[in-house]
Parts: sequence; structure tokens; C-alpha cells
Amino acid sequence: MDLVSIFGILLALTAIIGGQVLEGGHIGSLLQLTAFIIVLGGTTGAIMLQSSPKIFFEGMRLAKWIIWPPKANQQLLIEQVLTWSNLARKGGLLALESQLEQLQDAFTKKGLQMLVDGAEPEKIRVALEVEISTYEKHHLDASRVWQAAGGYAPTVGILGAVLGLIHVMENLSDPSKLGAGIAVAFVATVYGVGSANLFFLPMSGKLKYLIEQEVVMREMLIEGLVSIANGENPRVIESKLQGYII
Repeated sequence: MDLVSIFGILLALTAIIGGQVLEGGHIGSLLQLTAFIIVLGGTTGAIMLQSSPKIFFEGMRLAKWIIWPPKANQQLLIEQVLTWSNLARKGGLLALESQLEQLQDAFTKKGLQMLVDGAEPEKIRVALEVEISTYEKHHLDASRVWQAAGGYAPTVGILGAVLGLIHVMENLSDPSKLGAGIAVAFVATVYGVGSANLFFLPMSGKLKYLIEQEVVMREMLIEGLVSIANGENPRVIESKLQGYII
């Protein structure tokens, strides 16, 4: 669980709501169902129109990474590669076959299987790099769903404000209805700008960072597998892989 993300969300909400209270306003004045429907529905519709179904739903799925990011333990990966390297030096590449059953990640399993099958080092690198490229493009496209949401939400918020003002103008003869229309107008803008800058754009940035981390982990794995295939010394392999860690 990413506690920093949780704290960031709580801090942002506390700052906005706290500022409203400090200015003498009421929290209830920020709760407008109509404005919420306009901004959320309009933004969702816009990003659905922009994205293919596969990319849209993948973007929604990636949202959980903000709180529960994928585990990217680089040091643990280095230890795993060194274990394989030592096994290969003692019993040959076929000795690594017993390690396949322990692997859950399909990418890692494929790479190790190619190594056990005796594939040429360069063929291992090329095959796995193609998978990395596809993985990176697919996930970056999915993360841009939230970037797009951050671009559309403020505009949809302004649209909600205009709709609220239209409602006000239509009811100038009835002062009792003016307050609701004005509230929707301003709160829709708050929802649009706030959701974009406090949630959607930061989420997109965080997802891109996490995807980059996943790509680095896979590049480390490729380097380790190719080094084992080339019969390099485990200490040399460790030194090479440590270079990926910042």
C-alpha cells in the first residue's frame, strides 16, 4: 500500500475543505449533485470517446496502482538472477528448469524458459525487448486516460458553470431559484479544476513513473538472463545489475 498517495489525497482534500471553512463558508455548499454529475459524466464520456474500449478499461484498472502499486524490488531481482547464475555454473542451463515452477510472472518465466532451452543470448534479448516495448506502449496509453481526464475536466466544469448561469437567467423573475443555479455554476468549476489538478493529472504522472519502474525491472531481468547465457561470472553480473539501482 502506498501511504504517500493516501496522505497526499487526504492532504489535498483537507486543504480545500479547511480553506472553505476558514473563509467562513459551509462544507455543504461544496456538495452539489448536479455539478458532480455534469463534471464526472461529461469527463467520462469524453475519455470514452477518445479511447478504445481496451485502453479505457485498462486505464480504469491501473487506477488501483495509485494505492496498491506493483512490487518493484530491484535488490530481490538481483538476488534471484544471481541464484540462477550460480545454479547454471554448477549444473548447466538445464539445472534452471526446476526454477520455472516457482515463477508466477509470465515475462520472467518466458525469459528463463528461453534460457533453459538454450536460445542464443541475442535472440533472448530481442524477443524480450519486443515484449517490453509492447508492454510499455500499452500501459502508457492506458495511463494517458487519466491525463486526458485532467484535460477535459476543467472544460466540462466551465460547461457546467455556463449551464448554471443559463438556469439563473431563465429564473430572474423568481429569486428563490437563483441561489441553486449560481451554486451549480461555481461548484461545477471547482469540481472540474479541482479533480483535474488534485487527482487526474497527478494520477497520470504517478502511473507513468510506476510503468517506468516496471520497464526497468524487465530490462534488468533481460540483462541478467543474457549475462547468464554468455556464461559471465556472478560477481560481474551483480555489478552490472547494481548499475540500474539509483
